[in-house]
Amino acid sequence: FNLQLWNNYFHLAVAFITQDSLQLENFSHAKYNKIQNKYGDMRCLIGFAIRDMWYKLGQNKICFIPGMVGPILEMTLIPEVELRKATIPIFFDMMLCEYQRTGEFKKFENEIILKLDHEVEGGRGDEHYMQLFESILTECACQYPGISNLVESFVSLVKGLLEKLLDYRTVMNDESKDNRMSCTVNLL
Repeated sequence: FNLQLWNNYFHLAVAFITQDSLQLENFSHAKYNKIQNKYGDMRCLIGFAIRDMWYKLGQNKICFIPGMVGPILEMTLIPEVELRKATIPIFFDMMLCEYQRTGEFKKFENEIILKLDHEVEGGRGDEHYMQLFESILTECACQYPGISNLVESFVSLVKGLLEKLLDYRTVMNDESKDNRMSCTVNLL
């Protein structure tokens, strides 16, 4: 097992699908349709490959926690529903991996909270992501009763944080200093 090789693969793949030139939702409708018809959404193809490769790591997955949490989060925040549905379950697998090794998933939790703040501040994330995140992780947790309560607490924590971060991002363009201050206090 060559850790550096796998690490390079994952980082390169995430860098590819998050590059600006592939963010189809930023293009005009005509350009979007032209690219979609000619090439399809390459982000999905690579995202599915990342997912498949993740699950092939076996016991070596633990080597990538928490280091790959940020890049995977960045990928799941791309506003493409099928990509999100395919890749959000990687988070549950990361939690399960760390839980089986240590009895908790604090490294994963700390990293995702830190990275989520950065990503939402950068303009990524939306209500739909929050709903998908909650439903997918809750559904995954149902299959593992021993960890389901911890996962539900984690999902609730992240959902609350994401709501506050999205509110804060929206209010930052607001003229009212009171609204901005209120959002800042809520976030803190």
